[in-house]
Amino acid sequence: MALDHASRHAAKTRRGTTLRENGRALLEFSVFPSRIPATGRAIRARQKIQPVRKYLKRFLPKHEAVCESRWLRPFANTLLHPRLWHLNRHSAAGAIATGLACGLIPGPFQMPAAALCCVLFRVNLPLALLTTLYTNPFTLVPIYILAYRLGSHVLHHDGSGFTPPPEPDGSGLAAWLGALTDWVIGLGTPLAMGLVVLAALLSPLGYVATRAAWRAWLIRAWRRRKRHTSRLASTPATLE
Repeated sequence: MALDHASRHAAKTRRGTTLRENGRALLEFSVFPSRIPATGRAIRARQKIQPVRKYLKRFLPKHEAVCESRWLRPFANTLLHPRLWHLNRHSAAGAIATGLACGLIPGPFQMPAAALCCVLFRVNLPLALLTTLYTNPFTLVPIYILAYRLGSHVLHHDGSGFTPPPEPDGSGLAAWLGALTDWVIGLGTPLAMGLVVLAALLSPLGYVATRAAWRAWLIRAWRRRKRHTSRLASTPATLE
C-alpha cells in the first residue's frame, strides 16, 4: 500500500515537472523568440529587429575618445562612472535635453558644461556630448540671430544694437572665427537672455520628443517581433 502511494506520488511529481518545463518552454517561445532554433528565415527576421540602444551606440563616442579629449581629460576618472554610459529611455532623453541646453553656451565650454550636467543628473554622457554639436560654425549664426531676437522681445529691446554677422573672406578661418567672436560679444544682453530662453524651450522639447520617439520605436519593434513569433508558431521550424 505504501509502495503504491509512493509510486503515485513520484508519477505526480514527474507530471508536475513536465508541465512546468513545458510552461517555461512555451513562455520562452512566446516572449523570447530569439531562443527558437535558428532557421535561415528566422535569422534574417531577427537581424531586422534591432534594440534602440544598440542602434544608438553605433554612433556614440567611446570611452577612449571622451577621456582623451583635452577639455574632458581632467574629469576622466569621474566620467567613467557606469551610470554615465548606460543607455535607456530616461538617460537618452536627459542626454538630449542636456546637449540641447549646453550646446548654446558660447565658446569652447559646451562639452565641459555638458559633462558636468551629466555627472549631476546621471544621464548618458556620449549622447549629450554628441548633441552639443548641433551648434557649429555652419549653424551658429542663424541660431544666435534667433536667440538675439527672442532676447530682444523678452527685454522689450528695439534691436538697434544688432549688427550683421561677419562674412567669411579670404583672410582665413582663424580670422573669421575671431571676427565671429567679436560679433557675439557685441550682441550683449539680448543675446544672453535669448540663449537662456532658447535653452529653456529646446531642452524640455528635446526630452519629450526623445521619450516619445523611443516609445514609438519599442512599440514598432514589439509588433514586428509579435508578427515574427506568430509566423514561427504557425510554421514548423526546419533545419537548413
